[in-house]
Amino acid sequence: MIYLITGGERSGKSSYAENLAKRLSDKPMYVATARKWDDDFQKRIDRHQKDRDERWINVEKEKHLSEIDFSGKVAIVDCVTLWLTNFFVDTKNDVSLCLEQAKAEFDAIANQENATIIIVTNEIGMGIHAETHIGRKFTELQGWMNQYIAATADSVVLMVSGIPVTIKGTI
Repeated sequence: MIYLITGGERSGKSSYAENLAKRLSDKPMYVATARKWDDDFQKRIDRHQKDRDERWINVEKEKHLSEIDFSGKVAIVDCVTLWLTNFFVDTKNDVSLCLEQAKAEFDAIANQENATIIIVTNEIGMGIHAETHIGRKFTELQGWMNQYIAATADSVVLMVSGIPVTIKGTI
């Protein structure tokens, strides 16, 4: 089962995903895709880790999600935007290569047996228009990857001001 939780910044995506995971499992997995870019980002990571209690299995994986065994587990992947950023930077902003690599990783986890994966992503194309060419390329990449994941997902929820709006399937 694949759930895609999408929405704008601070729309309540992660909280919704965490509550869903706790409803579905007594020992959910949290897969953090953030790369530690600087001290401020490390503080953000530390704060998020403190928010999760002892029932969570925490995994940090910047890119290769296919190396994780999701079988028989309920897991959150948070988030696609940070995950894609890692591919984007490592491919020197090559959108086609980045999309190819990210799709292959997603397909590998989506095909794991008996897994429930809750994927958190951002709708960055609904926000401010990117000022730079690189920013616009990334916004397109994010939109294409969101579409790819949503096509496979069993359920898609758009978070708007903390309110879940079901776009596809049921929760």
